Amino acid sequence: MAKEWKAPLGELTYLSFESPIGGLRLFERRGALVALELSPFGSPPQGAKRGNNPLLQSSQRQLEEYFRGQRQQFDLPLAPEGSQFQQAAWKVLCQIPYGQTIDYAEEARRMGRPGAQRAAGGANRRNPLPIIIPCHRVIRADGTLGGFASGDAWKRSLLELEGAAEGLK
Repeated sequence: MAKEWKAPLGELTYLSFESPIGGLRLFERRGALVALELSPFGSPPQGAKRGNNPLLQSSQRQLEEYFRGQRQQFDLPLAPEGSQFQQAAWKVLCQIPYGQTIDYAEEARRMGRPGAQRAAGGANRRNPLPIIIPCHRVIRADGTLGGFASGDAWKRSLLELEGAAEGLK
């Protein structure tokens, strides 16, 4: 099911393109990425304009490099909107190296909030920039995938791409 969300204040520009594992739609506002949607898409937020500015072009290029195995980190200006807790969770996600996974309890511990693994999982589920902010690198302690807002097939595909799917249940 497509995720519905409201456009943040300010002009929102988007670009859609196909990746090896499905459609992607990037959104930018004021020179920073604010969202990345994985297909299937809902309607873009009211007032959002289709575009292809330098930031969206660079973002698409970096994602294409990632899917070809030529990029392990993204160098893009990000402005995801979320609570202070969500921001802290997303910061931890950005520190998980390519090709590695941690579990939700470890994520909570790294946030300085041991025992908040369910809340960390909730923050990951609300991550507006999946892939770029790599929430797919967090799995359950028992080695199963856990959840992924766009579905387990996406999560497994991303982990396989990074060589981190071995041993998953």
